[in-house]
Amino acid sequence: MNRNEGASNGQVKATRLSLAILDEIRRRDGAGVTELATHFDCSKSTIHSHLRTLSNEGYLVNGGGHYSIGLKPLQLGGHARVKHQLYQVAKDEVDELAEETGESSKIIVEEDGRGVYLYQARAKQAVTTDSHVGTHVYLHSTAVGKCILAHLDESRRNEILDEHGLPQVTANTVTDRATLDSRLDRIRDRGVAFDDGERIEGLRCVAAPITAGDEVLGAISVSGPKKRIDDETFRTTLPELVRDTARIIEINVTYS
Repeated sequence: MNRNEGASNGQVKATRLSLAILDEIRRRDGAGVTELATHFDCSKSTIHSHLRTLSNEGYLVNGGGHYSIGLKPLQLGGHARVKHQLYQVAKDEVDELAEETGESSKIIVEEDGRGVYLYQARAKQAVTTDSHVGTHVYLHSTAVGKCILAHLDESRRNEILDEHGLPQVTANTVTDRATLDSRLDRIRDRGVAFDDGERIEGLRCVAAPITAGDEVLGAISVSGPKKRIDDETFRTTLPELVRDTARIIEINVTYS
């Protein structure tokens, strides 16, 4: 039996490999059999079997031996998102915030210790980045993520930080635990978080948490280039807009 085909701890290794192949193809924006076999240290025949199966099921598209992500995952992700309560009540508010600010607005939630972009809206002049629906990010490197960390209970916050650490994403990313803890305290006090190039250099972001009682459901943000978001806008104007929008969403969650 191939080492990737067995089961361990109740998990099917073949399934894990198929999912890992999908994620690697997404990361590379397309890949072929040889490079995937090298990456996973598997035989070409094993990789080819997984690719063929994934292609037949619609998860991959085979373009002459170069595989890219198909539309089947979009169907699954779309179903999951529509079923998410926060998406249902926040979508219109995110659209309005993007239109009002002329920038990009996002909703993020926490899953498995990472931040996941649930929805985003962009104004016409908004900067296009690598962030899209479904993108996973380290919570400590974004304003939205720090909002979530700040409002999680201490044991869950420690669990996440112990598992994922504080990897440096840009020169501005906070990688010191004491510094991060201090910033999380300030976020709890003022109800807003800032990201000044911590995940993407030159991009500023302001975020506010969305809570229901003692539970943090996610966070909402506005982001844009530093050349357009001056200090006054960054520290005063946007925080008020984002906080107000978060409160509206919280009311909608309560009565939905």
